[in-house]
Amino acid sequence: MIQNPILKGFCPDPSIVRAGDDYYIAVSTFEWWPGVKLFLSKDLQNWTQIGAALTRKSQLDMIGDPTSGGVWAPCLSYDNGRFYLVFTDVKTKKGRFYNTHNYLVWTDDIRGEWSEPVYLNSIGFDPSLFHDNDGKKYLINMVNGFKGVLVQEIDPQTWELIGERKKVYAGSGIGCTEGPHMYHIGEWYYLLTAEGGTGYDHCVTVARSRSVWGPFETDPHNPLLTSERGRDDALQKCGHGDLVQTQSGEWYLAHLCARPKNGNNLCVLGRETAIQKLVLDADGWFRLKCGGRYAKNQTESPEEIVPGNAEVVPALDRFVPENLTENGWNRWQNGYCSPRRPLGSDASLTARNGYLRLIGRESLNSLHRVTLAAKRQTALCMEACTRMEFHPEYEEQLAGLAYMYDAMNFYLFGKTVDAEGDPVLVLLKSDGGVITDETEPIRLETDDAVTFRARTGQDGAKVTFSYRQNGVWNTVKEDCTTEILTDEHCRGFTGAHFGMYVHDMTGLALHADFEWFYLGEPQEDET
Repeated sequence: MIQNPILKGFCPDPSIVRAGDDYYIAVSTFEWWPGVKLFLSKDLQNWTQIGAALTRKSQLDMIGDPTSGGVWAPCLSYDNGRFYLVFTDVKTKKGRFYNTHNYLVWTDDIRGEWSEPVYLNSIGFDPSLFHDNDGKKYLINMVNGFKGVLVQEIDPQTWELIGERKKVYAGSGIGCTEGPHMYHIGEWYYLLTAEGGTGYDHCVTVARSRSVWGPFETDPHNPLLTSERGRDDALQKCGHGDLVQTQSGEWYLAHLCARPKNGNNLCVLGRETAIQKLVLDADGWFRLKCGGRYAKNQTESPEEIVPGNAEVVPALDRFVPENLTENGWNRWQNGYCSPRRPLGSDASLTARNGYLRLIGRESLNSLHRVTLAAKRQTALCMEACTRMEFHPEYEEQLAGLAYMYDAMNFYLFGKTVDAEGDPVLVLLKSDGGVITDETEPIRLETDDAVTFRARTGQDGAKVTFSYRQNGVWNTVKEDCTTEILTDEHCRGFTGAHFGMYVHDMTGLALHADFEWFYLGEPQEDET
């Protein structure tokens, strides 16, 4: 059996494809760099991150993008040995004014470099590229304001949109029709959409037609997939799906999900990715293999696939030469991400042997040049820990450990100086952009290295911050709420991250040196 979710932590809006014996998933990254995380599997259960598609600023410039803006709902497809990716860069999402620019990139080596982007349109977010059996290709668009699904042919040589742009589907009536994907299976064109909004009423709906141009009829037993409300152990927010067929002809649906705990409808892990096995019924409609329409915590494995090996992700990163396959941070990166931009020369693995050096720029609530190297939270009970050397001279200089959701909602546990220039530790909380001190500044006896730690409880609802200097652990504050780092509180689409952080608002570009970073299960204090 496949255990869900298959991608834990911030991994929403999955687009899945098979190329030979390999399966690939692309997920939304919103304002986090690099854009569009990519995962590989042999058996649909065990997945390994193989990098990202958008790794150059010439492909994606998110400076100034709003919180939970940036890259929405990529569509990954494969045709005649080439991978294609369509994505949206959301520049604004206020009220009625959504500025959503859609682009196409491609590659013959999914682990390598992707092309420069081709601009498509800005009609709506979540577009997809459909490769029909006759060689023609179409762009499938939803319309801003959830006004329906459009189809338009695209020239595979010039990538220009050609011919009529036709509205083929208005939605099933549930509302918030988005995320369209089209498939030509047998005599039918199937249109898969997300409906109900991306919260607790989310679902996957299906319609079909005998022509790419419609008319499309909605499945009479719609929706195909949704969530079983009222069960604490059930996957929630299930929707936004994509189909894949195995080598032996079995069908699976990768879809978005979330895991709130204790019945409080708060998701500190953000939106994740799960998978369900499907079958076609006697009338040619897709149905869950398990029956009903509720997503399950496990689903049947493919019958003819040998199970692969689970990815072993080291909890501890030491920034020493023998552990690095590439000198440059932006090449090695190892699952780290940063808000809106590549860190570039603001991150170095060679400036000081055995350390990651980060150069301070703007503060964490900026939408521009923030210096943060972070990893997503993948379990409710986790510990993040790092050892840092930093020698500030001004109160506007701070470095340490960040626990954040976005630019408006975060904890900063770091080292700075007070008005007299003496080194102190501070614990700051930003709730909706309002920044407060959670404790009085803690005077440090020396300017030596400091180890910072954030440890969440068993249910992820609370976090405790501690530090160590000269061998002794000291608790700064226990049981701080993590509610401020949830989708529901932030009204966002991402998830909580832990990371190494520095800012220098003086413009003097002071650096901090990090010796190691740990993110995993809580450890004994002695270690």
